[in-house]
Amino acid sequence: MTQLIDDSRAKKTVFVLVLAQALIGAQMPMIFTIGGLAGQSLASNACFATLPISLIVLGSMISATPMSAIMQKHGRRAGFILGAFCGALGAVIGAYGLYTSSFTIFLIGSLFTGVYMSAHGFYRFAAADTASDAFRPKAISYVMAGGLAAALIGPQIVKVTADAMVVPFMGTYAAVIALNLLGAFLFVFLDIPKPAPPKADAAPSRSRWELITTPRIAVAIICATVSYALMNLMMTSTPLAVVGCGFTKDNAADIVSGHVLAMFAPSFFTGHLIARFGVEKIVAIGLVILAAAGAVALMGVTLPNFFAALILLGIGWNFGFIGATAMLAEAHAPHERGKMQGLNDLIVFGGVTMASLASGGLMNCSGGNAVEGWTAVNLAMAPFLVLAGGALIWLAFRPKEEMVSQ
Repeated sequence: MTQLIDDSRAKKTVFVLVLAQALIGAQMPMIFTIGGLAGQSLASNACFATLPISLIVLGSMISATPMSAIMQKHGRRAGFILGAFCGALGAVIGAYGLYTSSFTIFLIGSLFTGVYMSAHGFYRFAAADTASDAFRPKAISYVMAGGLAAALIGPQIVKVTADAMVVPFMGTYAAVIALNLLGAFLFVFLDIPKPAPPKADAAPSRSRWELITTPRIAVAIICATVSYALMNLMMTSTPLAVVGCGFTKDNAADIVSGHVLAMFAPSFFTGHLIARFGVEKIVAIGLVILAAAGAVALMGVTLPNFFAALILLGIGWNFGFIGATAMLAEAHAPHERGKMQGLNDLIVFGGVTMASLASGGLMNCSGGNAVEGWTAVNLAMAPFLVLAGGALIWLAFRPKEEMVSQ
């Protein structure tokens, strides 16, 4: 007999995480808007302009497994507070790097910012921890929707702070410090119990290899990695492409703002769509929309093209990434979450790191001008979309697996 689960605790958790997503999460569109431009001003070689963003993602990848283990042992609250303080520390170091014109110090700050990004990535899993099967995709979706406020807040802060101090962008990093320190207090109200140890008669925890070779888990990881990596590949290059094509930093901030709005606005109904049509169909639609984003970007370099392409990119990421997260969350047991979620984010952000590194090289070093670089970035998306689409088709033709009891 299926045990009924009261979702009141889950709804309180979602409320706290939505606020955290909106407040502390605002730093991500801020840093992604100015990171490449700041890197371009500090780096001796323009090919390394997006290296600061790559180091953020690398820091997230490296810290994903230990951050997951910390949360498994000490609880979500401890991990999220640690992440916020690392975000503040990264901004302090980044600001000092800008003040001293040291690209190396700036990159070190980016690594610490990556620890925050890693913790931020677990918000979506925390939303599912205490949720019932029916509420789980909606809980994940609602928490991701908190990024909608971040999309509005972050780029506007960039406009006010980017040139507020003598050193360009230093004011933005000061604002990031404040967001992290204020936001850390939200987690005092987080009520997620530590995972209970498995019962004596429960199936033994699977090894990492057994988990990753489970077909549903493998496809979820592939689709999450491709969705996030391609979004990062294109978004990281966008400010460079926009400014390189003769537009302003404010234009770039507005385009990134529209993109981040598109990333999170669909979250109000993504969970409902997953519940109604099935997670595989929503992920497939996300991949198709990502392909459409690349196609629109290849059609021209006018402001409407940039806006349309980045909005499609955001929607495609939302369907693909939230869908893959929901697919993963239902495919492992609670006592496996520390192992599985850390492994998932290690792989996902490993792919995002490679995409971020490739983004700067493709944009600045694969052609003679910004238009040729932007073309190379968008053409690079195609083989990975084919990979993820093929994985979904392969899963569809396999026998339905028995779901893990949550």
